[in-house]
Amino acid sequence: MDYLETNRANWNARVPIHVSSAFYNVEDFTASGRSVLRPFEIAEVGDVSGRRLAHLQCHFGLDTLSWARLGAEVTGLDFSPAAIEQARRIAAGCGIRARFVTADVYDAAEALGETYDVVYTGIGALVWLPDLTRWAETVAALLKPGGFLYLAEFHPFADIMDDETGTKVTHDYFARGPQVWEEPYTYTGGELAEHRTSVQFQHGLGEVVSAVAAAGLRVEFVHEHDRTLFRRFATLTDDGAGYRLPEGAPKIPLMYSLRAAAPAT
Repeated sequence: MDYLETNRANWNARVPIHVSSAFYNVEDFTASGRSVLRPFEIAEVGDVSGRRLAHLQCHFGLDTLSWARLGAEVTGLDFSPAAIEQARRIAAGCGIRARFVTADVYDAAEALGETYDVVYTGIGALVWLPDLTRWAETVAALLKPGGFLYLAEFHPFADIMDDETGTKVTHDYFARGPQVWEEPYTYTGGELAEHRTSVQFQHGLGEVVSAVAAAGLRVEFVHEHDRTLFRRFATLTDDGAGYRLPEGAPKIPLMYSLRAAAPAT
């Protein structure tokens, strides 16, 4: 199975469902000027005013355009031409200057032909990539001297727990894949009429950190978070800032964030 073409077809099929969904609420995003970034991301990245930011695996660009609303000069890249078409349309509707490019993430350095102060990625992005060493090398090639990678992701530890309570280990942490999924629905709730197959790859936290370090980037922090963005387990409660295990229950990491800098010279 060609993982890249299988996943591209799957994501092209998701785009119209996602764009029209209440989950993304594109109409409100366009009209309101709001940001969809999580508060911890804004705090950890810091001021982006006047900085050049590349968003890898950007889907149709709401996070990308949110960074632009905070003052960054943004470029988004995604392998789905349907997503990039929508990103350009949404940017025009918002009156935001942004560059959007269709390319596989491994081809990003050549496709973009520029370097950046910040490379941003995450929130469900890494599971689509079979080779993190190559990914990290691509990130390093995109960074200006002194620039940095910022990654925010779902924690791989949560993926080994049972779906109902999140308290029992039921899956293999070291099962790297490929894992082939047949899913009739996407995460916004819409039904996929075609291209329901996807191929995913699980990556442990150590694998991510090691790949980044091997690419010559200096890891500044890895923060683990006890909240996530959706009800990953049936027992999670919404505390207004995200979903977490009930008060009094032992906590597990549900998301993590990483920042790593390129050498200054």
